[in-house]
Amino acid sequence: MKQTLKLAGLIAVITFALIEPIALAQTWPVKPIRIINPFPAGGGTDTFARPLAAKLTQSLGQSVIIENQGGAGGTVGAANAARTAPDGYTFLMGAIHHTIAESLYPKLSYNIEKDFIPVTMVAQVPQVMVVHPKYPFRNIKELVDYAKANPGKLNFGSPGAGTSHHLAMELFMKVTGTNFVHVPYRGAGPMMQDFLAGQIDLVFDGMGTSSTQIKAGKLRGLAIATTTRAPSFPDLPTMEESGVPGMVVNTWYALWAIKDTPKEIVDRMQQESARVMNLPDMKEIWASQLAESGGNTPDQFKAFVRNEVIRWGKVVKDANVVLN
Repeated sequence: MKQTLKLAGLIAVITFALIEPIALAQTWPVKPIRIINPFPAGGGTDTFARPLAAKLTQSLGQSVIIENQGGAGGTVGAANAARTAPDGYTFLMGAIHHTIAESLYPKLSYNIEKDFIPVTMVAQVPQVMVVHPKYPFRNIKELVDYAKANPGKLNFGSPGAGTSHHLAMELFMKVTGTNFVHVPYRGAGPMMQDFLAGQIDLVFDGMGTSSTQIKAGKLRGLAIATTTRAPSFPDLPTMEESGVPGMVVNTWYALWAIKDTPKEIVDRMQQESARVMNLPDMKEIWASQLAESGGNTPDQFKAFVRNEVIRWGKVVKDANVVLN
């Protein structure tokens, strides 16, 4: 009789252990979800975070709220997120900047790979080399030839030291053997304003923000940092075609959960995010920014992040870029 009761108890424990994760995924969420955007409102991250949050609100049946916590290149909001409870009600909408920050900030209070769980990629926006039309350069070769004949004469702008725009140019200079003077700004808005006014000579910028200016003839695109040409800019060559191998740079945005968040919740969030990003109206929003939509699995995104940390760590080291 005792053995029968013990066996029944064991079966009950095993059954509960199997059913509990399923039940958790099915019942979650039971209250509003917060997604911390560690950048100011209105930036590139918001462009994708807010439509995604609106769709997830409909899909999950609970409000999904975007909370902007900008500062220090996205590290303030990420640090705050890392300190929150791993209950599945706080997520981080991070970006390429967070894989760069691992090498850039020696006193960072969190580790993007150890303190967060990858959920899924949200969007990838290709970067493009853009020059002010006051210069005659029509392609990368002409730019490189001029830069080598006139070292240090041309400058380039970025939204700030250590941003993907800055490091993309550092990578370009290393590969091509050129030298441009860096002019860092406090944000993409002021940078673009001076760029259009001819105060800076060239930039690496996201296609989503530069495409309108290129089409209007106010700026000139020289090459896109992707493996294939953009359908909306069929005449714009890739860096590879322009003689700069390995120059593939995307400004990407992605979703992380807090370390120790239950796997069932992470998986559900990934599945719902992937599903809603595949809806026609969401595809239109992404296409308007010339962005590739995400939706990959947590394991796939984890491997991607590892590669990005290694890649940009090397660029930061080679360029000797350090921020305190």
